[in-house]
Amino acid sequence: MNDFFPGGDAEDDLGHPVRLDSPPARVVCLVPSITEAIAHTAPEALVGATEWCTHPPGLAVERLRGTKNPHVRRIVELAPDLVVANREENRERHVLQLREAGIPVWVTDIRTVPGALASLRRLLRVLAPGSSPAWLAEADAVWAAPPPLRRVRVAVPIWRNPWMFVGADTFAHDLLARLGAENVFADREGRYPSAEPEDATAADLVVLPDEPYAFGPEDGPEAFGPPSVPVSGRDLTWYGPSLVGARHRLSQALVSGS
Repeated sequence: MNDFFPGGDAEDDLGHPVRLDSPPARVVCLVPSITEAIAHTAPEALVGATEWCTHPPGLAVERLRGTKNPHVRRIVELAPDLVVANREENRERHVLQLREAGIPVWVTDIRTVPGALASLRRLLRVLAPGSSPAWLAEADAVWAAPPPLRRVRVAVPIWRNPWMFVGADTFAHDLLARLGAENVFADREGRYPSAEPEDATAADLVVLPDEPYAFGPEDGPEAFGPPSVPVSGRDLTWYGPSLVGARHRLSQALVSGS
């Protein structure tokens, strides 16, 4: 038995015991950014992912619908050794259904950049014991640097009709703070508070990601008084290999827009 699995039990980010007597050979991932991390580190283990798991391009695994409506019956038929989920992106009832069917599920809970890197490191130790992904070490080094920007106040909508914004206690909020950005909706109740575009007048810049809502040149900027800048939603909300380049790309976007 591998030394990492004493007694066969590990714990996910929520402290739930996950029975693993050996490194999983068949993994289904329901989290796009973690799918990318697994594909870069233990690609041979990945047998299923969601339709939203778009990276790396050309990933050839079975698609099991979306993050909010996974094909639970088909996942059970695939008989994976482990399913990877996320507290925010996936629904608890699907996790419970899989566990009731005897499928081990590892749930991540990621709200900060350091938390993301630590969570991924723990998970990848389970999937590929002894591995030391170069991208993970590089992301650690990149995000350990001090904020590259002077203070800039930002508002970050993630949806419209109704309008919703990035609030505190979210991965995107922490990531922006590490760039030197101050989230004007951080004091609102909830992780993704509802508000109106006119509530963003205190911002120096409105940051418009292309996911989950696909803001674009003709869909978003016209609603706000402050100037806006488009950014990759993957850079803003994904944790994994994309973190290596996300800091530079987002910093450049915020500088160009302000």
